[in-house]
Amino acid sequence: MIEAIAKPFTILRNALWGKSPSDPKERRYLFKLDVFVLTYVCLLYWVNYLDRANVANAYVSGMQEDLGLSGDDFNVINTIFYVGYIISMVPHNLILLKVRPRYWLTICAGVWSILTLATYKVTHFYQICIIRFVQAMFESCIFGGVHLILGSYYTDARDLIIRTFVFTSSGLVGQIFSGVIQAAVHQNMDGWHGLASWRVLFIMDFFCSFPIVIFGYIFFPDAPDIGKPFYFTEEEHQMALERLVKPKHDKFGWDVLWRVFGKWHWYLFGMLWIVGAINESFATNSVFALWLKYYDYSVSERNHFPMGVYAVGVLATAASAYYIRSVGNGKLYWHISLAIALIVLISPIIQLCQPFTKEYVFVAQYLSGVSYAAQTVSFGWANIICADDLQERAIVISSMNMLGNIMNAWWSIVFFAADTAPKFRNGAIALISSSAATVIVVAAIAWLQTRDERAVGGLVKQMDYEGMAEEITTEKGNDKANPNVSTS
Repeated sequence: MIEAIAKPFTILRNALWGKSPSDPKERRYLFKLDVFVLTYVCLLYWVNYLDRANVANAYVSGMQEDLGLSGDDFNVINTIFYVGYIISMVPHNLILLKVRPRYWLTICAGVWSILTLATYKVTHFYQICIIRFVQAMFESCIFGGVHLILGSYYTDARDLIIRTFVFTSSGLVGQIFSGVIQAAVHQNMDGWHGLASWRVLFIMDFFCSFPIVIFGYIFFPDAPDIGKPFYFTEEEHQMALERLVKPKHDKFGWDVLWRVFGKWHWYLFGMLWIVGAINESFATNSVFALWLKYYDYSVSERNHFPMGVYAVGVLATAASAYYIRSVGNGKLYWHISLAIALIVLISPIIQLCQPFTKEYVFVAQYLSGVSYAAQTVSFGWANIICADDLQERAIVISSMNMLGNIMNAWWSIVFFAADTAPKFRNGAIALISSSAATVIVVAAIAWLQTRDERAVGGLVKQMDYEGMAEEITTEKGNDKANPNVSTS
C-alpha cells in the first residue's frame, strides 16, 4: 500500500531530478552534495542577483528623484558596475585554482554584502558609482567560480545540466524577490526611521545576504582534491575523488596559452556569450521597468510587472535543461541554443513595431526572458567540451562571462539610454542583430564539436585496430616458438 502511494512521487522525482543511484551509499553522497554544495551556491547566486537588481528597483522607486539623477546616469551606474565586474573575472577563476574556494567565495560574498548595506547611506551620484564598482569586483567571482566547482563534483553530464539549471535559476529568483521586497518595503516601510523606502531596500538585502555568507564558511566544501568536508565520511570523500575527472593538464605552465588560444573553444564560446549577453539586454537594462515608469505606472506595478520576465526565464531554463538531459542525453546543447535565439528574435520585432501598445509591449518583454535560458545552456556546453583541461575550462568560462559583460558595459549607454523610453528603437534593432548572429555562432560550434568527436572516434578505432594487430602478431610469434601448440 505504501509503495503504491509513493510510486507516483518517485516517478515525478525521477523525472524532475534524475533517477537515484541504486547503491544507498551513492544516494547518500549525492544527497549531501545537493544539500551542502548546490544549496549554498544557489543561495549565494540568489543574493548576488538580489543585490545586483536592487539599484534598478530603487531607481524606479524614488532614488532618481531623491538624488537628482538625470539623463543617462542610471546607464552610467550600470556601466561602471560592468567595468568592475569585467576586470576581475579571470583573476578570480585563477585565484580559485590556488586559494581554497570555501574561503575565497565567502570573503567575496561578505564584502559585497557590506557594500550593499553601505549603499543606503549614499547622498551623491559619485558615491553610488564608487560602491558599485568595488562591489562588482567582488561579485564577479561567483558565476564562473561556481560553474568550476559544479563541474568538479557533478561529473555526469545529465546531473550537471539539472544542477546548472537550478543554480542559474536561483539568480533569476533573486531578481524576482528584489522586486517583491522593494514593493513590500515601499508599501509598509517608507519612512521607517526617517528613511525612504529605496534606502530600506539595501538594508533588507544585507540581512538576507550575510547569514548565507556564514553558512558557506561553515558548510561549503572545496574541490575534492583539496580537502574533505567534515560532513563527508572517508568513503564518501573517496567517491568524490574517484568521480573527479582528472584533466590532461592540471598544472600551470606557459603552454596554457597555446592550449587556450590554439583551439577554437575560447574564440567561439567567447563569441557565443557576447551575443548571449546582448540577447538579455531588454531584461538587464530594465527596459520594462523604465517603460512602466515613463507611463507613470505605480511604484508597486513598476516592481511587480517586470517579475514576469524573470519567471519566464526560470521556465525557459527548466525546459532547456530537461530537454538536454532527457532528449539529448546531456549533449544536444545546440538544439536549445538555436531555439532560444529564434524566440528572442521575436521580442524586439514586436517592441519595434508596437512600442506604445501595452499588450504588445508586455508580450515582447516577457518573451525576452527566454534569453536567460542561454546561461545554463552556453556555460554547460563549455563545461562539457573543455572538461579534460582544467586551466582551459577555467579561462574559457571566465572569459565568456568577461566578454559578455564587456559588451554590456557600453551597450546600454549606446542602445538603451533611459531617455530613449518608451520606444527603445536602437536597442530593439541591436537585439535583432545579436539574436540573428547567435544562430551563426551556434551552427559553427555544433559543426566543430561534431568534427572533433569524429576525429577522436577515428583515433580510438585506429588505436584499437593497431592493438588487435599487435596482439595477433604476438600470438602467432608465440605459436611458432612453441611447436607443440596446434594451429588448426
